[in-house]
Amino acid sequence: MTLALWSVKGGSGVTVVAAALAALLGRRGDEDAVLVDLGGDVPAVLGAPEPDGPGLSEWLAADDAVGPAAIDRLTRPVADGVDLVWRGRRSLGGAARAEVLAAHLAGLERPVVIDLGVLAPPPAADPADEVRRMLLDRSDRSWLVTRPCFLSLRRALGVGRRPHGVVLVAEDGRALGRTDVEDVLGVPVIATVPVDAAVARAVDAGLLAARLPATIGRPLAAAA
Repeated sequence: MTLALWSVKGGSGVTVVAAALAALLGRRGDEDAVLVDLGGDVPAVLGAPEPDGPGLSEWLAADDAVGPAAIDRLTRPVADGVDLVWRGRRSLGGAARAEVLAAHLAGLERPVVIDLGVLAPPPAADPADEVRRMLLDRSDRSWLVTRPCFLSLRRALGVGRRPHGVVLVAEDGRALGRTDVEDVLGVPVIATVPVDAAVARAVDAGLLAARLPATIGRPLAAAA
């Protein structure tokens, strides 16, 4: 199963949600979950050093002789139950090879969580956005991670992609709530994760995967 998570606005929490979900899925199954990082921040969120050597962006830019088996060589353990495919240091591009990547991930017999990062509405799309959209379209499921923000909802409608569900990052004092998000986007909110200092402390300490706070772990476990 491949599950793509994305947002339409920076700071929505997609990387934290993706890392937490991969940790949960890795604990549940017999095999580690694969976490594909297109945003570039997963190592920092999990308290791991930035990997040495090439990453996914370098593989996407390589010639056709570098086949999909090389993706497995890029995959490395980053936390208990989680193997990371790191973004790399180059700009994302190579839509033709993104097709091969999507097919490879779909063929893995373990859960795959893809942190797509921010998806821009047209006409702001660029080569990186083309790669993100290709992986999104070929994933089994997709979740939009958003705050109950009018601007975010407006951008989400303009992206041209309909998620299967929404992970709502809830904040006190917002005028909009769960029902408003569902009404605007026309898809269910499958998990509500409150903004919680315990999650920020776990990220700051590099303990998100090891000691997942209940405020994010419980709603994501129920959704997964």
